[in-house]
Amino acid sequence: MSDYMDFFNIFVMGSIQILMGFYFLTRFLKKKVNYLYFFLFTAAGFVIISGIPSGSIIEFAVYVFMLIAGGIFICHGDRESVILYAALTVEIIQLSYGMINSLLTILSPWMFSFDRKWAGIVFMVSGNLLSCLLAVFCYRIVLRYFSFYDTIKKRYELIILTPIVMIFFMEHYISSVIYENLNISDENGATWYKNHVQLLIIQFLGMVSLFCIMFSYKKLLENFHLSTELSLLEQQEHSLNQYVEEVKARYEKTRSFRHDIKNHISVVKELLRKGKSKQALNYIGDMESMTIELTFPCSTNNPVVDMLVGNKLGIAVKLGIDVHCSLILPYPCLIRDIDFCVILSNALDNAIHACKNMDHGEEKYIRVTGRIQGDFILLEVENSFQGENLSRRGTGLSNIKAVAEKYHGAMSIKTEGAIFLLSVLLIIPQHSENSSQQNDSFDGADSRRI
Repeated sequence: MSDYMDFFNIFVMGSIQILMGFYFLTRFLKKKVNYLYFFLFTAAGFVIISGIPSGSIIEFAVYVFMLIAGGIFICHGDRESVILYAALTVEIIQLSYGMINSLLTILSPWMFSFDRKWAGIVFMVSGNLLSCLLAVFCYRIVLRYFSFYDTIKKRYELIILTPIVMIFFMEHYISSVIYENLNISDENGATWYKNHVQLLIIQFLGMVSLFCIMFSYKKLLENFHLSTELSLLEQQEHSLNQYVEEVKARYEKTRSFRHDIKNHISVVKELLRKGKSKQALNYIGDMESMTIELTFPCSTNNPVVDMLVGNKLGIAVKLGIDVHCSLILPYPCLIRDIDFCVILSNALDNAIHACKNMDHGEEKYIRVTGRIQGDFILLEVENSFQGENLSRRGTGLSNIKAVAEKYHGAMSIKTEGAIFLLSVLLIIPQHSENSSQQNDSFDGADSRRI
């Protein structure tokens, strides 16, 4: 019977634990893996770990490195996320087995009051099964509430990795060192059971601490995301107010011109009647100049974008920068006007700044182009620049990237010599998430194996 139980404990449960850890690692990383890799990983893991003393810290360390290797070379995940989730996977397994072992050991005096042979079998089998169930339960909680892989920023993963590793070593130290000092013996000096109440409490608090750390990390990422969104909204509000004022100014000029148009026509008619055609032509030329001021220098088919691009390119012209705009946008469109403004205002501000910093005498230019193909819109802003100091990315490019990702697109930057090209790909939504979306732009351990 002992041979069968050893086979079950070592081969069956050991393989299940290795497979379970790798499976949930792939789920954490949101990667689909061929079933063959699960079999190969389990087989390789069993061969490697079977030669290491069971329950030792070396065994856990080897398993962590195996998961890291599998996450990088099989799942093709980024190293930071793989290391974080590999440590988290093994830590949950360790704490789950520790808690169940301690709980069952507390109940061992009652269990061994029956047939000791069958009680030992029940103890081992139930310990392995309950530990696996507890680990699976914890994994599913992590998957449902604490999945960080899709977050924009991963630079703070060390914040959560460090305490997870500390809990790992502390729990192992308590289990292996302090464990021996918790024995209770009878009058004859024989050890009947080990008092695991304190150890169970410590392991339970370790598991609670693990989830508290993940909860705090999740809140940190949410706050970071909210701060980014707030910065974006503030910029959008500033831009929108600026363009509203521009519209008011143009409206006043247009109203004034329309009010005086009859007088202008009368003057021209009178000049022509008196045969003063030259003076009439000069007067018409002055009227033409006035109408030019009332039109937008760049027509994109979107009135809000027309104001924006006209304003920015007007500033560029005053600075001696050669400008060209060949941009046509769909209108109306399920991409919000304010999002177009965020992309183009930041891109043009950066282009103007880059041209201003160029040496005197060098060619300075800005080209704004865009094309529509099916459900895709490609916006490109090309400009000359000094050819250096591109390593620093400001909030502007971050906002452009955020808008591109909002519409499931992408932002790319390409440099060649003194040419800087910013490309933004947007996917036009097929269904509006808000029926008034476009209008909104104007409204505001013994049995433990692993």
